[in-house]
Order: sequence, then structure tokens, then C-alpha cells
Amino acid sequence: MVKQSDRAPLLDWEEIPPPDPKQGPNGLRTPTVNAFDPNVRFFAVKDQWEEKDQIVAVFVVTFDTRSGNMVEWCLPHDINLDGVEFKSMASGSHRITNDFIYFRKGCYFGLACFANMPVESELERGARMKSVGILCPSYTLLYRYMHFLENQVRHQLQCPGQYSPLEAFYEDKRAVLPPAGNGPSCLTWSVTNINRCMHAEMKITHPAGCMSQFIQFFGEQIMVLWKFVLLRKRLLIFSPPPVGVVCYRVYCCCCLANVSLPGIGVSVPELRPFFYINVADIAALQTEMSYVACTTEKIFEEKKDLYDVYIDNQNVKTHRSHLQSLLRLNASDKEKYRKLSEQRQMLLYSQEVGEDYTSNEEDLFILFFMELNNRIFQTLSEVAGSIDPTLTADHVRAMGLDPQGDRSFLVDLLEVYGFDITLVIDNPCCP
Repeated sequence: MVKQSDRAPLLDWEEIPPPDPKQGPNGLRTPTVNAFDPNVRFFAVKDQWEEKDQIVAVFVVTFDTRSGNMVEWCLPHDINLDGVEFKSMASGSHRITNDFIYFRKGCYFGLACFANMPVESELERGARMKSVGILCPSYTLLYRYMHFLENQVRHQLQCPGQYSPLEAFYEDKRAVLPPAGNGPSCLTWSVTNINRCMHAEMKITHPAGCMSQFIQFFGEQIMVLWKFVLLRKRLLIFSPPPVGVVCYRVYCCCCLANVSLPGIGVSVPELRPFFYINVADIAALQTEMSYVACTTEKIFEEKKDLYDVYIDNQNVKTHRSHLQSLLRLNASDKEKYRKLSEQRQMLLYSQEVGEDYTSNEEDLFILFFMELNNRIFQTLSEVAGSIDPTLTADHVRAMGLDPQGDRSFLVDLLEVYGFDITLVIDNPCCP
């Protein structure tokens, strides 16, 4: 049973962590480390971080031995949740005891917590599996309710059909949406409407070590992923369950593309984090120009028209012939990764000896790539606006790129972002 609390109703379904000196208002980590200038500090302004709760729906999904995955209960009762029964209970979840899943449903984002409990029931074949989840116009606040959803899915396993805590939660948090005739209230994930302070990903509280694990998992391959994300390619990550940690890899990939310069990226396809997808999303993916997603379904590997880059474990590959050269690390890539690793070690050492309690690896990671991207686009903008819009090898080196090794990347970058620049780099094979 869920114990009643004498706290205010809000606190019953919001996880209230202890104060953390590394975090800013609303539990958000305050960015404090600049990748190239450790003396520069950034601070969040509370009013800019503020964002209202908007829970569009709350639901319970169950696995029925005869019918398969099905929505058992939801509020509001008339909301369209088609496909959510598969998004909130990933394929292969019967092999694990618990998980959490981020996903998209139309123009909304969802978070569901899954749990699997053994039971002595022939009807349920010895296992009871459920997910409890929510939908929201933005994914930036979903983390607040992870703890509540974890508690509720355990409650649903132990006491099926008792929905009163979920009903109370929905009544307190539901979004005030316009009348149905005015269409759905959708928040588009874009730089223009959520880059109010620094950049979108800084508005999410990620678990401690999320970025560090991402770096350790992919190693130097991060530099390959960075190029594909910056070129707005379609990236699909495959992994067997649990899928929660893989959803964080989707988030980390999106962090690689941050740019804080005004006007950059307005004309390129929107980078859309789809998080977890399954075969029910095939139709939606066919129309997407750019996305990062993850799946537990191996069949996607065969559907090459749906993605440009396929990531299986640490193996990054592409079937696009013109992108093959981007899979090869060049000297500049290795040097950038060396700098990132060196800065991480310096930060860890300063924390170990007690010199720095305010910085963290996550901030360093995000700001390292944002500074790198800013440097590239600042140079391209200056060259494009000059009398002689010609990009030379010296310009390329100043951007931290390899004149020969990154030539293909630069050609694609100029085309994707619409820079009218002539690329003049000597071919090392010719005199």
C-alpha cells in the first residue's frame, strides 16, 4: 500500500532531493565549467528556468497473457493513447525486473516506469508486468516524477486497480489545454522556444554520471557521433533492455549539437529526440529528416530507409556511401578527445583534493562541445560575411578540424547550414 503523507499534496508526487551545491533552481544543474576557459562561469537566472507543470495524461499499461500489452486505465478517459502500450513496455522487458522509458507520442513526450513481479498465478503465467506513465508537452520536467512513477508501478503490482493516488496526481498536475476544436496544445522541441537561457539540455536534470558513462561507453567514437549529429543525420541506437540507460544516450547525443550563437541552425532540420521507438513508429519515422532514437527491436537494422547511422553497442556504422569517411577518426578528432579526457581528469583531481565543489563532469561535457560548435560556426559566419568568402586550411585548423581528414564533413556542413563559401584546401596527393 502507498502510505498516506501529511505533507502538502504536491510533495507526495514530486521527488524532493536534498540541497545540492552543484544544482541550480528547481533541481537544475547550474552550468559552471567552460570547456576552454575555466575562469568563465555561467549562472542560471531563476525566472528563466521557471516552467509550469503540464501533465496531459496519466496511464497504467499491463501485459495480458491473452491480449498482450494493453492500456488498463488512463486519465483523461477520452485521450488517444494508441501505441503507448508498446512504448511504455519495451519489447523484451519480460526478461528484466524494472526499467524506465522516455518516448514520444505525437507532439507529446512520455515517461513510464516498468516493473515485473513474480506471482503464483497460472492465469498470469507466473509474472505480473505493468508500467505507469505520464505524457507532457515537453520532456524537460518529466524527471520530477520518476520517483512517484516508480512507487506507483510497485503499488499497481501489489494492489491492482487502486488508482486513487494517480487520480489525485492528475487533478493536481493536469495541463490546462485549449478546447478540442482548437487542436492539441503542442510544444515544439526547438532552439527558438526553449533556448531561453543557454541551451535545451541544460534544462534537464540528468542523473549523476550520465555524461561520464556516455564518454566511457563510446570513448573516441563520441567524435564520430558529434559529426553525424551536427549534420542532422538520423541516428538509431540499438540495445536490448533495460532501455532507460539507452534513453540517456539519446539525450547525450543531442547535447553534442548545442550552439549558443544566435541565428545558427534556423534553416536546418530540427534535431528531434524520439527516445524509445518500436515498429509502431515506422510510419512517423518515414517523414523525419533528423532524429536520435533508441530501440530494443533488431528488425530496425534491416529498415535502412529509416536511418542514416545505426549504433549497435559501441559499433557505429552507416550504409550511406558518402558518410563512410566520417566513421574514420583523424588526428584532429583524437586530439579533441584527448583534450576532453584531460579536462575531465583535471576536474576529477580538483574535486578529489577539495579545490572545486561547484563543477561537474556533465557541465564540462556539454560546454566542451558547445564551445567547439560555437568556434566552428563563428568562423564560418565570419568567412561567409567577408569580401572573399573562401575557407582555407588555416581557417579549418583554427576551427579545430583537420583540413584533409574533415574535408568531407565540412562540405556537408556548408551544404546543410546553407553557407555560401568556397572551400579551398590543397589535396595532399597532388603537387
